Amino acid sequence: MARILMPLPAEGYDPSETAIPWQLLSERGHGIRFATPDGRPAQVDPRMLDGRDLGLWAPLLRAAAPAVEAHMAMTATAEFQHPRRYAELQATDFDALLLPGGHAPGMKVYLESTELQALVAAQFAADKPVGAICHGVLLAARSLRVDGRSVLHGRRTTGLTRQLEMTAWLMTAAWLGRYYRTYPTPLQTEVATALAHPGDFDVGPPALLRDTAQRPGRGFALRDGHYVSARWPGDAHAFALAFAQMLDEND
Repeated sequence: MARILMPLPAEGYDPSETAIPWQLLSERGHGIRFATPDGRPAQVDPRMLDGRDLGLWAPLLRAAAPAVEAHMAMTATAEFQHPRRYAELQATDFDALLLPGGHAPGMKVYLESTELQALVAAQFAADKPVGAICHGVLLAARSLRVDGRSVLHGRRTTGLTRQLEMTAWLMTAAWLGRYYRTYPTPLQTEVATALAHPGDFDVGPPALLRDTAQRPGRGFALRDGHYVSARWPGDAHAFALAFAQMLDEND
């Protein structure tokens, strides 16, 4: 079974994008370790967990009940409660790397970490499995190869689309301000500039409904070699299944 690393920020990660893959991969016997900047347990984005301040949009934007339950189980584990520090990480210690997302301000420490970017680059250089969802794709795009290009240059990827990002922002900007805009530049725009061709960013089918364990086909995950990517929490089940299949093929 694979040894998987899931790095997290000190605070602000998305519960669905972490707990759904954790649950499925753990059920299949894989071992998942966590890492944070200071070695303390990460703190979830509470707004995504309970819908606070999301108003009428809460049922649409917050985590679904199964993800909340999975998150409770994940955070109770010894692995989650005793993460490693970013500075301690070595690519040789893990077989696979899973990069979840989140859009709260606390995510910037994770997305801008040179230690994590170096780890991602080493993982790609070794052609080991990497999965990235939502803003995790941005971390991958910012990770550079020895030739100075992004590790995603020459690959196809998806990620949080401009439409998804701007729609959530417009729905809540009147009272949440830039909460859904982690950076002024939309994620899709920044990631596309790191690719060999802008068309290598695949927006996928319309994201109308979140996928579920029973209906993973509602979600979208894109595979390119040993790299799989997805767009938003609504793709979490499809993403987890695609990542698990990639691990199975890599055994």
